[in-house]
Amino acid sequence: MSQVSLPPSLHPDLPLTALAPMQDVTNHWFMKVIAHYGSSDYFFTEYFRVNDTSRLNRNILAAITENNTGRPIFAQMIGESIPDLVRTAKELCNYNIAGVDLNMGCPAPRIYRKNVGGGLLLFPDKVDRILGELRQAVNDRPLTVKMRVGFENTETFYDILDLINRHSIDLLSLHGRTVKDMYHGPVKYDLIASAVKRVHCPVLANGNIHSATMAKEVLSQTGAAGVMVGRWAVGNPWIFNQIRQAWRGETITPVPLVEVRNYIDRLWQTPTAATMPVRSRVGYLKMFLNYIALNVDAEGDFLRLMRQTQTEIELLNLCDRIFLADLTKTLALAPSLSV
Repeated sequence: MSQVSLPPSLHPDLPLTALAPMQDVTNHWFMKVIAHYGSSDYFFTEYFRVNDTSRLNRNILAAITENNTGRPIFAQMIGESIPDLVRTAKELCNYNIAGVDLNMGCPAPRIYRKNVGGGLLLFPDKVDRILGELRQAVNDRPLTVKMRVGFENTETFYDILDLINRHSIDLLSLHGRTVKDMYHGPVKYDLIASAVKRVHCPVLANGNIHSATMAKEVLSQTGAAGVMVGRWAVGNPWIFNQIRQAWRGETITPVPLVEVRNYIDRLWQTPTAATMPVRSRVGYLKMFLNYIALNVDAEGDFLRLMRQTQTEIELLNLCDRIFLADLTKTLALAPSLSV
């Protein structure tokens, strides 16, 4: 077992929560937004790409050096070159990070085809060497792993779980789908439950945790130490507070749509907005609205109309019509998954 310990929970009496790292989404600015509405216990950076010519990405590094969320942040790496992963891990340990996280779950084909991210799950022997070297390099703070239950099937799943134990990994974030599943199909929560029983470290259950009620169900089903929420925190940044309410047995507080409109304004005020071309700004906001829409109307009218807008004025006027028309309306406590 590792001698280092995880940073304390925001609420020690409750299971852990974490915002899942999402490339080009969960940057420093978005972490600040999430923290405004009710922070998770932990944050993870977007991944630092690691290869023989890589240097620490300054934009991603800002999430560490300018972290004013009040919550610990783990630095995530993606790569397969052992000397360069070790070099990068040591560089990252010079900063105020909670620990170093290895990405073994990214399902993007352009990533896994390079045998990194989720592609590493095809090579347990390589994973063994990587984790062994990283454990030696990262010996004064947590070393964590984010992974999926397999690449195309679960053939290597238990072998890699045993490697998690062998190298005293301090926290495992486990998405209950394979790499090839991407974000489709049922999540194999039974395999997350198996991992909880097999590994020595805490496990965060990840995958389609779309509401506070779902988080409570997944925790009960898996016995995990907590949950990691990604896309659904984009659509509902209040979800971590709602999860804590559910775990305490409290009534979940619904969010008025007018507050959602304020959230959209906050997203719109990203520091890079002024330098982005108009089309890019519209696309940036639509990326978030794709998730928000699923909690707004089950019929999908807002989603359809939003995707048809082409200018800032059209998009923001539509948001006004939808979110400010009836001040009694609230964001759904769970998304409509049928639209």
